[in-house]
Amino acid sequence: MGTEIEHKFLVNTAVWNAVTPGVTYRQGYLSSVKERVVRVRTAGDKAFLTIKGITTGMTRLEFEYPIPQADALALLDLCEKPLVEKTRYKQSVGGFVWEIDVFHGDNDGLVVAEIEVPDEATIFERPPWVAAEVSSDSRYFNSNLAVNPFRKWGGSHG
Repeated sequence: MGTEIEHKFLVNTAVWNAVTPGVTYRQGYLSSVKERVVRVRTAGDKAFLTIKGITTGMTRLEFEYPIPQADALALLDLCEKPLVEKTRYKQSVGGFVWEIDVFHGDNDGLVVAEIEVPDEATIFERPPWVAAEVSSDSRYFNSNLAVNPFRKWGGSHG
């Protein structure tokens, strides 16, 4: 059984620059209810089916399985719309890998960084491009970005 413990931050794009090539992600949700999120994702030439449980604090159950790309493409057609599209960049800072997501489509303009940690008490270095923490703001959950995209928020982000 897997768990995910994750911190999520807005990114100061005036300071952050990609240091590695990004990977294109397309993902959709077969279920976006908070008790059981079921996600289909393509990441470059790979594809995954992911099931996540309810978030308690910053922790939740997570099960992820590789699936054939053709299956993922067919499943994306069944998903709630719009799909979440982004380019993901990875950057190592202080012994942890940060994932920086630059969103496209209905979430264009949103840039979020995530760091997974071994437990909620873990202390980690914050890079200079990290801005406000939004870990507990459910608007920034990818499953919610599919239902309520960033472009619809108006001036109320973060």
